[in-house]
Amino acid sequence: MKAVGLHKFGGPEVLQVVDVPEPHAGPGQVRIRVHAAAVNPADILLRDGTWALELEAVPAPYIPGMDVAGVVDEIGPDTDTSLRTGDPVMAMLMPFLPADDGTVAYRGGGYVQYAVLSASSVVRAPDGFGHEAAATLPMNGLTALLASDQLGLPPGSTLAVIGAAGALGGYLVQLAAHAGLTVIADAAPADEQLLRDLGATEVVPRGRGVVDSIRARYPEGADAVADVALFGPRLLDAVRDGGTFVRFRQAEEPGGYTAESTRGIKVLSPFVPEYDGRTDKLDEIRRLAGAGVLTPRVAEVMPAAQASDAHRRLEAGGVRGRFVLTF
Repeated sequence: MKAVGLHKFGGPEVLQVVDVPEPHAGPGQVRIRVHAAAVNPADILLRDGTWALELEAVPAPYIPGMDVAGVVDEIGPDTDTSLRTGDPVMAMLMPFLPADDGTVAYRGGGYVQYAVLSASSVVRAPDGFGHEAAATLPMNGLTALLASDQLGLPPGSTLAVIGAAGALGGYLVQLAAHAGLTVIADAAPADEQLLRDLGATEVVPRGRGVVDSIRARYPEGADAVADVALFGPRLLDAVRDGGTFVRFRQAEEPGGYTAESTRGIKVLSPFVPEYDGRTDKLDEIRRLAGAGVLTPRVAEVMPAAQASDAHRRLEAGGVRGRFVLTF
């Protein structure tokens, strides 16, 4: 089958169309004929060699991709699922999975024509959405939902989302608004109306002065701050004493950092593999999208052969939504 992968790590130019063996569904699994795969920042970490150590014993090509949408075309034997062949579906793939011996196993990503997953990792796509829109929902939607679940803020609490105009930030804004929170979002002037449409209560200018802007409105600080933009530990200053801070990369990851406070601030680090295989959570994303709470955001649809261009433009920044590759 056709896939998009790489034989060596490097810049966007290393991505190419490759031929790989066609997989088939085994017990407990379903196979998706992939029609659309979203391009995420995590895909860049696989491509640029950040995870090279985990892959040194794995033969190339290496295939990125964590989001797919398409139709079920095989159901493995003894698979307990309500899905049927022909159903439009969406799923999150984890290219790396913890192995029983404590190591990390590579299983490949979603830039493929056919993807085989555990049936628990696949749900029907929301009604009324095409494959391209559905492909933008699983990974970012589950990450935002995990952060929201971990925060557990009661209605009326204040949550500042930094990096709010991006795909993950936008989903987090929408979930928070739906939960009855007061949402403070940062934005460039061109994105202010977008953030208000997504449910932000207040919009502050993005950039170095964002902490001062939040403190000017909430002198004691917000109840919680989510750093989707990888702004850095100075954002802790925007959190009230005893509040909560959310970072989306660990200190050892690119863009990550150590977050420590002497003011009793709790630091959360949502790790989306925790929701891998959680049918209930992915189905919640489906329901929320179908109800209009979450808005799939497609930046541009591109043929899979143009994956290198999608990566190049994603790395350049300023993307509102996700590039989606079609197969």
